Amino acid sequence: MSAAPSFHADPLIWGHGPRLFEVFLEPTCPFSVRAFAKLDDTLHAAGPERITLKIHLHSQPWHMYSGVITRAVLAASTLPAGKEAAKTLLAAIAAHRAAFEFEHHCAGPNMSASPNEIIARLEAHSGLPLAAAFATPGLDREVKRHTRYARQNGIHASPTFMVDGLVQNDMSSGDDVATWVARLTA
Repeated sequence: MSAAPSFHADPLIWGHGPRLFEVFLEPTCPFSVRAFAKLDDTLHAAGPERITLKIHLHSQPWHMYSGVITRAVLAASTLPAGKEAAKTLLAAIAAHRAAFEFEHHCAGPNMSASPNEIIARLEAHSGLPLAAAFATPGLDREVKRHTRYARQNGIHASPTFMVDGLVQNDMSSGDDVATWVARLTA
């Protein structure tokens, strides 16, 4: 029997309404970044009493540091600010994508970066103390939970959107907030 984890990863959930809007994001994906930028406005416009927004992290191997960055976001969710720290980190990654991504997914200055350097960059851009949280034993269970949930729901790419448990293949990061809100409040 394994011991309970010595940390708490705050679920990435905002709002408390009956309509469930789930978004699967890879933090360095340009389309996920575009979707992430619309989430607060969508929640505000739809109303947190009408929808519940859940972010699930969906690591993708062609984004070369995806695993490290996904774990760092989940590590941020274990900090005292919980999900708000994770959101702060996601915003910092979105604002500084070039610091964490490869050119054409295979080249550029990040070829020489180590995971420790990536974590240091994440700390510098977000102002969050991530290194110790990143090294938390058992945090991989949280990473696996996000991965397992995506696989169970047939999620293959990011961003992917689900409404009330159903994948919305016709929803896109290119849609405007008003389009999302209309769909969520219909």
